[in-house]
Amino acid sequence: MTLGEIKKSLLAAAWFMFLTFPIMVIKVNTIQKTVEWHWERLLYVAVGGFVFSFLWRYFLRRKQGGRRPAAPVETDEPEAVPAFQRLIHDRRFAMPALVVLGLFVLVFPYLFSMYQVNIMTTALIYVVTGLGLNVVVGVAGLLHLGYAAFYAVGAYTYALLNLHFGVSFWLALPIGAALGSVFAVILGFPVLRLRGDYLAIVTLGFGEIIRLVLENWNDFSYGPSGIANIPRPKFFWFDFSLEQSAVFIYFLMLAMVLLTVFVTNRLKDSRIGRAWIALREDEVACQAMGIDIARTKLSAFVMGSAWAGMAGVVFAAKTTFINPASFTLWESIVILCIVVLGGMGSILGVILGALVLILLPEYLRAFSEYRMLIFGVVLVVMMVFRPGGILSEVRRTYLFKEGLSKDGSLS
Repeated sequence: MTLGEIKKSLLAAAWFMFLTFPIMVIKVNTIQKTVEWHWERLLYVAVGGFVFSFLWRYFLRRKQGGRRPAAPVETDEPEAVPAFQRLIHDRRFAMPALVVLGLFVLVFPYLFSMYQVNIMTTALIYVVTGLGLNVVVGVAGLLHLGYAAFYAVGAYTYALLNLHFGVSFWLALPIGAALGSVFAVILGFPVLRLRGDYLAIVTLGFGEIIRLVLENWNDFSYGPSGIANIPRPKFFWFDFSLEQSAVFIYFLMLAMVLLTVFVTNRLKDSRIGRAWIALREDEVACQAMGIDIARTKLSAFVMGSAWAGMAGVVFAAKTTFINPASFTLWESIVILCIVVLGGMGSILGVILGALVLILLPEYLRAFSEYRMLIFGVVLVVMMVFRPGGILSEVRRTYLFKEGLSKDGSLS
């Protein structure tokens, strides 16, 4: 603790006091036409600003100078993995933890209120959409800002097919995935040669086009009024009550999350998954190695959009009402933040990112006036001190060792 650091922190505290003075101190009562002064709040801002500024500089200095470059050493050991991630991959810890977690999620609806179950179901829907976008952004490296459009395609697929033709939820689920994939092909073909910011702008425009079409084509989508009374899913001939339906959708989303994790994990280890990773690392080198860039990009768009379509169908069944306001640019940004905050390319990281981003604002409702401020501070701190996300993807290292095989030949 040096005198210079204290002076900088005091200056930051004074600056916070100046910026927040009109909001925190002055309260105007328009009914009684009086002005109330809350000077004690200014003291809280000063202390909080000083402590926050000092801790910020301290941890930032530790982050920048804590690790010094070591001398190169020839070794056959793979690249170092963070201790927490080594613990996750250790079967002695992972298997018992997985069993405990599985038991907890199974009894969750019977231990907590319907409000908690509905919040968790919403978080699981975002887990599925986040894992779908993770294929496009995290694995293939294609920046996508219009992902909510495919989410809307799935939701409106179920709502409109049920309204006009009486299509059930279970039939609409694969149809929503198929239509999401079709729209991904429509978007993918014109943008195959684009990359980086240009691709992001085009996908952003596509998402806004879908939303504006849904909002203004009243004869087709019923415009801003939306579609109400969408049926909840049934299980064979059983009719659920409202509470039973919420529990059933919760378990349905658990099954979808497990299916999504299984499929995306297998895709990452497959030939097309390795092509996506090569595309993310270096597109020119990927093409030079003989990989079909157009087919690889298109497959990433199609696969990611299929999961968004299915999640949209479940969203429409859960809420029983949809309108274009549910599928704005903010939805695409939230899903993208889930992928980036959790760890691009990391399946477990995306799951944790979705739970943090969706559950944190809900559980901060006790701080209703400041919850978005706390939410924003958490995001900033994470991006500064953990730019790779909560659980960044660990690069696999392959070792080739010389030795004699069983038949005596050199391998």
